[in-house]
Amino acid sequence: MNRLVGLAIVFLVGCVSQGKYDDLKQRYDAARDQLGKRQQRIGSLGASLQDARGEIDQRKHENARAQLELATLDHERKQLAEEQQRLMNQLTSALEDRQTLKQSTQLLQATLAETSKRKAEADRRVAEFRRLLLRFKALIDAGTLKITIADGRMVLQMPSDVLFESGSAKLSKVGRATIAEVAGVLKEEPQRRYQIEGHTDNVPIHNALYASNWELAAARGLGVVRAMIESGVAMTALSAASYGEFHPVANNEIPAGRAENRRIEITVIPDLAMLPGYEELQAIVAAP
Repeated sequence: MNRLVGLAIVFLVGCVSQGKYDDLKQRYDAARDQLGKRQQRIGSLGASLQDARGEIDQRKHENARAQLELATLDHERKQLAEEQQRLMNQLTSALEDRQTLKQSTQLLQATLAETSKRKAEADRRVAEFRRLLLRFKALIDAGTLKITIADGRMVLQMPSDVLFESGSAKLSKVGRATIAEVAGVLKEEPQRRYQIEGHTDNVPIHNALYASNWELAAARGLGVVRAMIESGVAMTALSAASYGEFHPVANNEIPAGRAENRRIEITVIPDLAMLPGYEELQAIVAAP
């Protein structure tokens, strides 16, 4: 290509004046520079587009996981409804047998009451999960908050990288605003209690303030507790815990996994009085 351009220039030199030649060469050089800049701009825009597509895919993945968890809760509620209907059918059949009417009725009514209690609790949990998803939609869409179900408990997850500087337990300005927004919703549930849990990745901390990831996670959990109290959540509703690096939710061998493991979790503590078997446990404790 350069050879052809050179031949063209030689040809033009023979046909045009030096001034004309210089002007044409200057315009050619300017056009070539402009082309180079546009090619660089195209490359930059392509990289930005790729990053944006990756972020969109991540949001879709998190939304799909939340929907799957919600579907699991819905399935449990439907199973309980089917069990309730089955027990109702058994109760109806038992009423037809006069000889065993009293015994069967009492047994089935007790079982039906327990099933109804379990169904009511499942319905309440599903409704609460839906309500929190709606209330926290802006934070969830921004990637600042994620709501999951773990070990039968509702958990609000927030990445530590959003809340704190690296190796620090002091809430950033953005982190303090995020906690205030979350606390504004949680304080409207005064009957609830919450445990604030600090988690880290498995990289040893290099900081004179904290001897290990245990201390760092504990300090961060307590910092979030203080911020929630300042935002109006009752002191009696809060507790703090540190899990350090020992409850990972992702692969610590890759940077993305370590970033996901660095997090604060707000666990909604279930009311044991609403769980099946609570009355039986109380009876065992009260027995001499």
